[in-house]
Amino acid sequence: MRNWFNLLFTGLLILSSSPMVNAQEEVNPYQMLEDVATKTFERIKKEHKQIEANPELLRDVMEQELLPYVDYTFSALKVLGKHFRTVPKEKVPEFIQVFRQYLITTYALAMAYYDGQEVEFQPRRQLNGEKTVTVRAVVKEPGRPDINLAFKLRKSKKTNEWKAYDMVAEGISLLSSKQSEFESILRQDGIQAVIDLMNDRVNKPINIEPAVKES
Repeated sequence: MRNWFNLLFTGLLILSSSPMVNAQEEVNPYQMLEDVATKTFERIKKEHKQIEANPELLRDVMEQELLPYVDYTFSALKVLGKHFRTVPKEKVPEFIQVFRQYLITTYALAMAYYDGQEVEFQPRRQLNGEKTVTVRAVVKEPGRPDINLAFKLRKSKKTNEWKAYDMVAEGISLLSSKQSEFESILRQDGIQAVIDLMNDRVNKPINIEPAVKES
């Protein structure tokens, strides 16, 4: 199985560029995910010289193109899990904001794997009042095995917007992996230790992989 970074990248191929929609407009999440596979990568190709000179621009791309369509608050609270009841409540907003930056950094690093992969989506379904859906897709890349993906989305009661909150790649859930990574730290050292860990990763510079440098 490929490493998690590779799997995460394949998910970004789908999640990273959902078109802007009115919050009150009914959106089919299956169609939304079908529409998200081009904008961010076209931007990276267009701006590759600037990104090559300043890799930190990848954080801007992720924040502008991806984060509006990810429910990072819900994801952060899911990662906290049972510890939400015991951690100092004044630390929770800080945890959420650092988690947001942590996702931006993780996604920016994963952009190094972009190299023209293709995505095939499951047939679109009509909704019957569902508030959560799982959208499945297959990433195909010449010379490599197909990668099966599943995206979990939820509909906001306040805005009616569909946003992604988890990705499962080859059976590995992003949220579950973060829960496992942070569980013992939360239990033994507390939420501040996890915040410090995420900040440490956020503060490391972005390095560009050769695939991003290609025209």
